[in-house]
Amino acid sequence: METKILVAYASSYGSTQEIAEEITKVLRSQDLEVDLQLMRQVNTLDGYFAVVLGAPLYMFHWHKDALHFLARHQNALARKPVAIFAGGPFGSGDGNEWQEVRSQLDKELVKFPWLRPVAVEIVGGRFDPAKLRFPYSLIPALRQMPASDLRDWEAIRSWANDLVSLLRVQNNNHQLELA
Repeated sequence: METKILVAYASSYGSTQEIAEEITKVLRSQDLEVDLQLMRQVNTLDGYFAVVLGAPLYMFHWHKDALHFLARHQNALARKPVAIFAGGPFGSGDGNEWQEVRSQLDKELVKFPWLRPVAVEIVGGRFDPAKLRFPYSLIPALRQMPASDLRDWEAIRSWANDLVSLLRVQNNNHQLELA
C-alpha cells in the first residue's frame, strides 16, 4: 500500500516554498514519509498515496505551474486525496482581502470539476516590493506598497497537523475499499 505523501509547490519569490517546507516538516514529525518538490519537476505521482499542493495567487489567478500541474496529472489526482493551500493576502490583511483571495482560488479550482480536495486553506503571503520582477515591477501601485508578511506560522502548522488526521482517515478508508 502506498503511504508516501507528496508536497508539491510553485513559488515565484520563495514564500510558498517556505510554507511547503514547514508543512513537510510537520507531516514528517508525525512519522509520515513525505517528499517535497517543485510542481514543475514532478514527473509522476506513482508511489504517492496523497498530494498536498501549494501555490500563490497573483493578479487574480493561481500560479500557472499549479494550473499546469492539475491538468498534467488529472488522472492520478482524481484517484488520490488532495489537499490545497494558496498564499494570497499580503496587503492590509483585513477580512475582505482573505475572502477575495478565497473567492479567486475557488474560481480557479472550478476549472477542474474532477478535483475534490479533502482540504483547502488560504494562508497569508509575503510581499517585498524591492523583489518585484517584470511585469509586476512596472505597476506603480505595487512598487509603492510597504513590505509585509502575513504568514501565520502557528495557523500553518495547525492546518498541517489537521491534515495528518485527515489523510490517515483517507488512507484507512482506501485500505478498507481494497479489502
